[in-house]
Amino acid sequence: MASFKKIARRTFLIGSAAIVGGVAFGAYKFTRPLENPLVAGPNEAALNPFIFIDQEGVTIITPRAEMGQGVHTTLAALAAEELDIAWEDVRVLHGPPAQAYYNSALMQAALPMAEYSKSAFMQGVSEALGEANKLLGMQLTGGSTSMLDGYERLRHAGASARETLKLAAAQALGVSASSLRTQNGRIIAPDGNSVSYSDMATLAADIDPPQVELRPKSEWKYLGKTMPRVDMLSKATGTAEFGIDVRVEGMKFATLRMNPRLGAPMKSLDASAAQNMPGVEKIIELEGGFAVVASNTWLAFQAADAVEVDWGDAPYPPEQDGIWQAIEASFEGKPNSTLRNDGDADSAIEGASEISAEYRVPFLAHATMEPMNATALYTGDALEIWCGNQGPTIVRDRCASAVGLAPEQVTLHTTLMGGGFGRRGESDFAVFASQVAKAMPDTPIQLTWTREEDMSHDFFRPAAIGRYKGAVKDGKAVLLDAKVAGPSVTIGAMKRMTGFTAAGPDKVHVEGAFDQPYQIPNYRVAGHLTDLEMPIGFWRSVGNSVNAFMHDSFLDELAHAAGEDPLEFRLAMMREEHAPSAAVLEAVRDMSGWSGEKQAGIGRGVAFAHSFGTPVAQVIEVIDEDGSIRINRAWIAADLGIALDPGNLEAQLYGGMIYGLSAACFGEITFADGGVEQGNFPDYDALRIHNAPVTEVKIMESGNHLGGAGEPGTPPSMSALANALFDLTGKRARTLPLMHEFDLLI
Repeated sequence: MASFKKIARRTFLIGSAAIVGGVAFGAYKFTRPLENPLVAGPNEAALNPFIFIDQEGVTIITPRAEMGQGVHTTLAALAAEELDIAWEDVRVLHGPPAQAYYNSALMQAALPMAEYSKSAFMQGVSEALGEANKLLGMQLTGGSTSMLDGYERLRHAGASARETLKLAAAQALGVSASSLRTQNGRIIAPDGNSVSYSDMATLAADIDPPQVELRPKSEWKYLGKTMPRVDMLSKATGTAEFGIDVRVEGMKFATLRMNPRLGAPMKSLDASAAQNMPGVEKIIELEGGFAVVASNTWLAFQAADAVEVDWGDAPYPPEQDGIWQAIEASFEGKPNSTLRNDGDADSAIEGASEISAEYRVPFLAHATMEPMNATALYTGDALEIWCGNQGPTIVRDRCASAVGLAPEQVTLHTTLMGGGFGRRGESDFAVFASQVAKAMPDTPIQLTWTREEDMSHDFFRPAAIGRYKGAVKDGKAVLLDAKVAGPSVTIGAMKRMTGFTAAGPDKVHVEGAFDQPYQIPNYRVAGHLTDLEMPIGFWRSVGNSVNAFMHDSFLDELAHAAGEDPLEFRLAMMREEHAPSAAVLEAVRDMSGWSGEKQAGIGRGVAFAHSFGTPVAQVIEVIDEDGSIRINRAWIAADLGIALDPGNLEAQLYGGMIYGLSAACFGEITFADGGVEQGNFPDYDALRIHNAPVTEVKIMESGNHLGGAGEPGTPPSMSALANALFDLTGKRARTLPLMHEFDLLI
């Protein structure tokens, strides 16, 4: 037998001399193979889309966007766990726009039914629907689905690559693959000698990856543990590249102004004053507005302010009162959906006490810390784009169409992003940058929105009204009848992203209300859609952010009407319906020392929401501090099914809660004369360190599912706070934001 050392040396020399790239791996279940987006160069091989091995080592290709939620770290851990490489050797790149990176889990959640009660049959239907996204090829980061989508794909990719490399080593050495083992990126022979994965890349390129069994949880060394973030060093040292950090030689800088009356045209403009300002390169008309190109961003901002414009009228009621009237009018028609209709909600219940309430929530902006931006270079037959985005295939295709190119003529670089929350699932900011670049061929253009333009030209979380009726008898809820009215997120967003109009009942419109795990004998939830010509989009937790506030607040009102402790009242309806949900309520009860007893100067509220496959319970404590109300403490319990990275999950749940509390306290978008009244953070505030609660988070693992993490912390936060304010003040909070009715510490 040839010497193991000689084989390794020869392989290394051949590789270093001939391989420019390496070999890529990735195995996951398809009924039909999809094109691998990793293109092989001379003497390279690319087998599949997720793992690339060259003479520099191993690179894990992650198909989901990193916007601070830690997705690159956990996706990398899924692959690294099976691939068996040292954590310090992990390198991560965002995958290019490609059908192969479609998100199956996002489509699985589209069925109009409660996630907690899916039967095995419906789960199979859901998975089949998820695979249908392969045809659409939507590469989206959203819906808290990244781990659910990547859980098997990335693990299989790592396992397949590992075993293929072992087969290559066995072939080279003339030994049995079963006699070889791997450790930290090396293949180890029985005699103790080893070769690196890079050494075997050339041979592995010609081997069909085998189907392999995944490692059991008992053998995990990365998953289930809090891992160092792969983006930690670059972000801590300021070397991480966000969209706004992109610099290309010869780059010019731009900004835009669009009609403040959203969707309306620009009648005319006078740019003479702006055109003559120092540093201004060009004024470019766009549909509904204009862009200014200058030698730096600040000059572009100043020049845009100097342009005089005659704007067209809004296609929706121009004043906020008119918008609320349009939403109220929706109740007069038949419901678009009735996704829960247990018992008989119309029959009188003898001996029951009835209550009713109306809730209102406003439009909300995403308010990402990094404002909208994109950099584009148009050369006539090609377009290159740099931007943070949540939907690479959508951005590529929309930008290609905007400049008259085919998708294959567009190269998209997805950068890190300073927040997304659904906003960067849209493509408008990249499309505008592409159009400006086309007007200045061969010149890289970085288009940056002002904060005011960003805030006022968002795809907003819709406003909504909820009308609730309920009844209690013998200390229990016997009726909950809810009607929800407001614009649809799904209809507009799906048409923008896919070109198709969503059909059937609108699940998203009533999620957070119809799909909660409570046993109430007469339980109906109906959705009434409002037709408003306004830009509506996905906002963190989507419909759950609307309905969980209204639904859970009303449950609290029912508990008090029944004379029962609000937490135990919920538990009594939940224990037999869904044990994991009951368990998180019991956990938050024990964490917070909940007693149900009133304490002077202190208010406590409990809330629960099951969203994105994850039951979450929260208790929030508020205190009276010299006449102002401080959010003092918070407790969160959540069952993720499988906790892939407990530390990151805690951060996600805490961040989701803070995002929701900020919206509950201060968040609102209102309209006057057709335009948004809020322009910057003084008008759209958020919790700061001094008024954010000290928080304890408990991650639970029932093991029977894989729940989402990025969004489930948001829905219960708003009602938990509202319920705490009632406990403190005796006043019900039925309209958000709370700052209008309560003296909150700011």
